[in-house]
Amino acid sequence: MSQIRGMAVSSLIRLSRSGSTPAQWVYAAAHGVRRYSAAAAGAPLPLEGYRVLDMTRVLAGMRTAEVIKIEHPTRGDDTRAWGPPYAKYKPGSGREGPGESAYFLGANRNKKSLGLSFQHQGGVDILHKLAAKCDILVENYLPGTLKKYSMDYETLRKINPGLIYASITGYGQTGPYSNRAGYDVMVEAEFGLMHITGSRDGPPVKVGVAVTDLTTGLYTSNSIMAALLSRARTGKGQHIDVALSDCQTATLANIASSSLISGKKDSGRWGTAHPSIVPYRAFKTKDGDILIGGGNDRLFGVLCNGIGRPHWKDDAKFKTNADRVAHRNELEAEIEAITQQRTTQEWLEVFEGSGMPYAAINDIQGTLNHSHTKARDMVIEIDHEYCGPIKMVNTPVKWSETQPIVRTPPPVLGQHTDEILSEHLGLSESDIASLKDEGVIMRERC
Repeated sequence: MSQIRGMAVSSLIRLSRSGSTPAQWVYAAAHGVRRYSAAAAGAPLPLEGYRVLDMTRVLAGMRTAEVIKIEHPTRGDDTRAWGPPYAKYKPGSGREGPGESAYFLGANRNKKSLGLSFQHQGGVDILHKLAAKCDILVENYLPGTLKKYSMDYETLRKINPGLIYASITGYGQTGPYSNRAGYDVMVEAEFGLMHITGSRDGPPVKVGVAVTDLTTGLYTSNSIMAALLSRARTGKGQHIDVALSDCQTATLANIASSSLISGKKDSGRWGTAHPSIVPYRAFKTKDGDILIGGGNDRLFGVLCNGIGRPHWKDDAKFKTNADRVAHRNELEAEIEAITQQRTTQEWLEVFEGSGMPYAAINDIQGTLNHSHTKARDMVIEIDHEYCGPIKMVNTPVKWSETQPIVRTPPPVLGQHTDEILSEHLGLSESDIASLKDEGVIMRERC
């Protein structure tokens, strides 16, 4: 089955479960939806009371609510094998192999793993029973694939009319490309982003992270939240069709708007520069780079004072932004000749408190160890049962009353299979043993 990259529901992912409104409790009572408490102490978490059936692979997945992640019973999610690096298993953990991949760990906390094959009818029966008890289902298979297994929206809405079913694909459920497997980099290329990314005279390049996957996740999460609000009023679920290609087109933002209004070809790649603001780019220093944003005439004046060229403020070639854009090459060369005379840190100290936007360009370790990153608690440590302490990026949003937390580390493959089948579906030990013998669910393994 084709793997679709997409950071499905990445903001909903990072929440945790939210307090239910009276309307939601009415819906729950009418439709038999089970509500349950958050695992964290204190106030309810933001999405307490919602259960998600996660049938996504790779990055298109959820990390919120009570998330039941369906994985292939022998190989699991593809990203389990995407390494190194791996968080190695502790001595005496009872597990063998290289460990848990950093890729998988980065996208699957607060989930429960159910190792199940829905190529068996018994697996489909289990999924139908789980879908009846879930609020949301998220999947990222090619259109039509899950219909073969009776896991399509039309089938499941008969089982659970309130189910919100989100399908994340490369190109959507309709259109000439709908049957193509959609990978982030291909969508970046064909839908404009790669064309406008890279140095001015260089080739097109992809963004350093799978940004189209991530923005697709944000659109998906917002859509799911809106669908939950709609369901609270109507009692009805719905099918959400989210395509990486559509989300990529939408996030061309002002550049797409400019092309639509002007009817002209875009201005291409600008590296770190801005097509209509000067100076607004990275400049070399003695030991690295510094980004400077002279977004208006006042800020340009601040820059002139900081680099010891106050007379530029009254130079006819540089007086207004339009003048500076017209003389971009000359001005930027003059600025860089000056910035290369000091280190990045020295320039940071020069502009500190000036009100002008500026920044060093840090690598990933520099970012994770940054004083501001630490002050904002963006790196946390959690104890993994089999790997010991592991560090993770924290949720980026700060809440005054219901701050989400990392309740549980990412699961090992099939870790919660028995728990889910017994607690949610009421299966006995003998029932579960029979399913293992039939190959429907995974056996315990090291």
